[in-house]
Amino acid sequence: MTIPEATTIVLKEPRFPENIGAVARAMHNMGFARLVVVNPENWDLKRIHMMATHEAATIVKHIRRVETLSEAVASTRYVVGTTARLGRRRPVMQSPAALAKHLTPIATNNEIALVFGPEDRGLTNEDLRACHKLVTIPTADFASINLAQSVMIFCYELTRKQRTEADLHIPRLANRHELDGMYETLKNTLLKIDYIKPDNPDYWMNKIRTFGTHMKLRAREVSIIRGICRQIDWYGNDRFEAGRIHTKKLGK
Repeated sequence: MTIPEATTIVLKEPRFPENIGAVARAMHNMGFARLVVVNPENWDLKRIHMMATHEAATIVKHIRRVETLSEAVASTRYVVGTTARLGRRRPVMQSPAALAKHLTPIATNNEIALVFGPEDRGLTNEDLRACHKLVTIPTADFASINLAQSVMIFCYELTRKQRTEADLHIPRLANRHELDGMYETLKNTLLKIDYIKPDNPDYWMNKIRTFGTHMKLRAREVSIIRGICRQIDWYGNDRFEAGRIHTKKLGK
C-alpha cells in the first residue's frame, strides 16, 4: 500500500462542521479517502458539504462517526498523534516531512491513523499515550494552525515523500486493540508478582507502554507476551495451591 491508501485521518471532537468539510476537501486534493470523526460537537451535514464541495462528497458520504478515540483507532496498527505542545517528557518528531519518511516503510503492510485533536485544545495527554509517534508542524511565533490547513500540510508531505523500496517494508504490526489487551494482561500479571504497586500501576505501565511503542510489536509478538503472562499466572496459582495443600497436611 502507499501512504494515502494506508492512512485514515481521524478528527477527535471537531467543533465546527465547516472544518470537517474543509478537511474532506484537503484529503481529496491529496488522494486520501478515509475519514473518521470522533464525537463531533456539531454534526451538520449541510454545512459539512458546503465546505467539502461536490468533489469531496464521496469522502463525506463515507465518514465513519464513533464515540471514542479508542474505537477510531482500534483496527489500525500504527497511530500518529499531532500536537503543538512540546516538552521534555514529550518527544515529538519535528516535521511532517520527517514523519513521511518514517511512515513510508510502515505503510506497506500496516494501516495508519493520523489523529488531530479539537481546534481549541488539541489532543489530551491520555490521547497522546495511545500513539506510537507524535509529530508537530514547525511554525514561527504563532503555533495555532487551522485544522484543515494542518491536514493539508500532513497529507501533502506524506504523498510527496513516499517511497516504495522493497527493503524498507515493515511487516504487519499489532493493532491498538491487540496492544491494549496485551498491556492489560501484562499489568494484571505484574501486579500479582508485585513488580508494580497497586497504589499507582498506571505510572509504571506508561513506561512499559513507551518501551513497547519503540519496539513496533507485531501481532504474533503480542500473542507471545500474553502467553508468557498466562503461564506466569498458571505457575503462580499452581505453586500457591501446592503450598496450601502442604500446609494443610502439616496441620493434620
